[in-house]
Amino acid sequence: QSTCTLRGCCWSPESNTSVPWCFFSSNHGYKVDGSIRSTQAGFETTLTRLPSPSFFGNDINIVLLTGEYQTPNRFRFKITDPKTHRFEVPHEHVRSFTGSAASNLNYKV
Repeated sequence: QSTCTLRGCCWSPESNTSVPWCFFSSNHGYKVDGSIRSTQAGFETTLTRLPSPSFFGNDINIVLLTGEYQTPNRFRFKITDPKTHRFEVPHEHVRSFTGSAASNLNYKV
């Protein structure tokens, strides 16, 4: 049996150690709004915020989720505001991925 707080955080102790005990109910977060579009490296889709209490405030109601199957062992996802460009900290070892989607994946998305 799970217990949920007013903000939607739920707690349900499980004997299976691969199942998280703390989680958010299904009426929190975002949902896919429209289609999932294929890209050269993976996919992208628009997510719409569900009407639920905010944890931090200033939530973005519509976000863009981009997924890239970069290697058989590495999946990259990025969530951005499609309406407002925001500064991203540059890093010498993190560059834009320009390849095609990997195959023979060792993970499921």
